[in-house]
Amino acid sequence: QEFVTVLVRDPRTQKEDSWHSYIDYEIFIHTNSMCFTRKTSCVRRRFREFVWLRQRLQSNAVLIQLPELPSKTPFFNMNNPHHVNHRRQGLQEFLEKILQDALLLSDSRLHLFLQTQLSPEDMEACVSGQTKYSVADAIHKFASLNRRFPIEEEEREKGKNDVDSDSESSSSRLGPSDDSIACGCKASPASEE
Repeated sequence: QEFVTVLVRDPRTQKEDSWHSYIDYEIFIHTNSMCFTRKTSCVRRRFREFVWLRQRLQSNAVLIQLPELPSKTPFFNMNNPHHVNHRRQGLQEFLEKILQDALLLSDSRLHLFLQTQLSPEDMEACVSGQTKYSVADAIHKFASLNRRFPIEEEEREKGKNDVDSDSESSSSRLGPSDDSIACGCKASPASEE
């Protein structure tokens, strides 16, 4: 039986500049579904990217009533653990509901959102064929590396040649090509639904 496990976890405060900060969340996917290119992946997304995803999914599936995101309250305090956890739970519930709909699962933007670190602009460009890479290429090459496009091939090769066998940080990136290791995610048991 097919399953898709999605976890939204590990909220972290990120500095945009000296005046602005935001919280992003790790999205961990584990699945055996044929709809997914990668069976395990994790990326980090912020609230406004969830808003973008919902708008795009709604515009492509006008007859489907999409679940709501947690409300964007003017009183949201990123230093308040209750506020942050409430939003995290709402984002997880949103994704759980989205991933139960076969029509929404066919949207390439959803897969790019869940399995790459591409920005919304780059996802749009990829889906509309304005990039040198396809949706599958983006997921295969970059989801497990947890890097943004573009990545130069020689940069990867240079990294391989500069590895010091005693260095934990550089050797850990060149171990087995398990998605959960490359993303820094801990694999968790899949719950069948």
